[in-house]
This record gives sequence, structure tokens and C-alpha cells, in this order.
Amino acid sequence: MIDRPFEHADDLVAAARIPDRGILSQTISDANGVRVVLFGFASGEELSEHTAARAAILEIVAGTAELVVGGERLDGRPGTWLRMRPRTPHSVRATTPLVLLLTLLPEGGG
Repeated sequence: MIDRPFEHADDLVAAARIPDRGILSQTISDANGVRVVLFGFASGEELSEHTAARAAILEIVAGTAELVVGGERLDGRPGTWLRMRPRTPHSVRATTPLVLLLTLLPEGGG
């Protein structure tokens, strides 16, 4: 194995596993207090309202979703990006098969 000073993904959509039912997640990076998680949602699946103790960034890579963030409804589509402060209530419902990238920032990165 080659020790590289970087991490790389050729194609996040191809790397995501979108199940027929449910939600699958895989951590693709976890270093220096930053955790990056790639989610694959089947159409209609939902992460109900929750919060995270750390600041977080959501990016829609493929598909569409209904997002509710801090009580505000947002339409998510490829290219949608949002940053949330710690403990911001949010939910995600996939309206089509969905690939979502979540970045959890280091403590104090809010």
C-alpha cells in the first residue's frame, strides 16, 4: 500500500451503495477530528429529526430530498450544500434514490 498525503474518491455516486430498501452509510475519511460519511438512501427513506453535537455540512451528490433544517423546509438536489451549527435539528427524506455526503467538523468548528 502506498502512503499518500491525501485521500481520493474517483466517483462518489459509484462508491455509494444505494439499497433497495433502507439507508446505508460508510465512513470514507476520519482524520484530525473531521469525519466524512457517504450515505445511500432508497427512495422514500428518511432520517427523522435529530441533532449532532458537532457542526456538520450536508452535500447532495445525486438524487433529490426534502430537508428540514432548523424548522425550515428545503428542496435538496445535486449541488445542494448546507452547513449547520452544532445541535441544529434536521431531517432528510429521499424523494428519489439519494447519495448524500455528510462532513462532521471538529469540536469547536461550529
